[in-house]
Amino acid sequence: MKINKAYKFRIYPNKEQIQFFSQSFGCVRFVYNYFLQQRISYYAENSKGLTYNDNSAALTQLKKQAEYNWLQDISSQAIQAALRNLDIAYNNFFNKQSKFPKFKKKSNRQTFSVPQHFVIENGKLSIPKCKDIKIVIHREIIGKMLSITISRTPSNKYFASVLCELDIPEPEYKGDVIGIDFGIKTFITTSDGIKVDPPKYYRKSEDQLKKLHKRVSKKQNNSKNKYKANKILAKAYEKVTNQRTDFLHKLSNKLVNDNQVIYIEDLAIRNMIRNHKLAKSFADASWSTFVTQLQYKGNWYGCTISKIDRFFPSSKRCLLCGYINDNLTLKDRSWTCPRCTAPHDRDLNAANNILLFGRAGTALTSISKVDIEKACGEDKLPLPGTGIRSPFKKQEALVFRQE
Repeated sequence: MKINKAYKFRIYPNKEQIQFFSQSFGCVRFVYNYFLQQRISYYAENSKGLTYNDNSAALTQLKKQAEYNWLQDISSQAIQAALRNLDIAYNNFFNKQSKFPKFKKKSNRQTFSVPQHFVIENGKLSIPKCKDIKIVIHREIIGKMLSITISRTPSNKYFASVLCELDIPEPEYKGDVIGIDFGIKTFITTSDGIKVDPPKYYRKSEDQLKKLHKRVSKKQNNSKNKYKANKILAKAYEKVTNQRTDFLHKLSNKLVNDNQVIYIEDLAIRNMIRNHKLAKSFADASWSTFVTQLQYKGNWYGCTISKIDRFFPSSKRCLLCGYINDNLTLKDRSWTCPRCTAPHDRDLNAANNILLFGRAGTALTSISKVDIEKACGEDKLPLPGTGIRSPFKKQEALVFRQE
């Protein structure tokens, strides 16, 4: 199975190379913003959009003009890559996969891509018009190198991300089947009783970040002291990001390697962040990034990631009798079912409900009802509205009922 995988390495350019990078970042940013404005204006006047080919032809004419001849000082591939990125951003917007493209800012993370004619050997990176850049290869690069992206962080660090195509063996599906409930008090709770506490890296660093923000606000604009204060602030934010990324990667690796199927909630993160009382906690948890990691790592290592229906009341539904407790609030971490008097841990009950109904939905699409009844046994009761039999026997639990 062929996959694309990126390897990110730290690079240490000298003064001349830093100057070339700055020029490349500026040219790429200008081309992106220039043609974004062209697309917006053209659509407003003609009610139809420009294509990548239209922009590419216009760029060729633009570079021939005397006032824009500085665009020829950097690699033409990097400029073309900026047009392709703009075209992808536009297509994603019209396909309702992302928001409308934004103009690039000089203060944000800067990047430019080189799709070909780059070489990495003997601890040196060479790209068109810039040779022998010091690069730290801390792990082996496996696969065919497709492209490379040079980036500069707000903390003034430089990185090279190498995109590679490699063959991996077909995944072997083995391990357990679990359900996962996301939460604020606990980052995740699994159906087998494991709870992972949220690291809350941003919350722990919040006081320090406030102090650094105050220092920045007191500096004179466009001064060296303001630049230094902004750099220190950027390093603090970068540390929080690196800590969170490390935590998410380690946890997602463990879950994917230990389980064959994982059922999760289909959360509407954008809507949840609109809750101003909990928005900071939702953003600090970074559930969306975690789910993305689970999905692509599951494809690599043989773990199926399935989402249950977004409106399924996993926390409010009693696992044993199916009663829905509409009076349950977010502050209630445990509750007792009014119908069957069974005590429930809120998160553990939700995780088991996600597992139970996730399995039911999967079985409906892949297994016949007759096969399920044979596998489950005739003395087990059907789940409400599915025809799938529950894992509880008649003598063990009360009747499931669709409320």
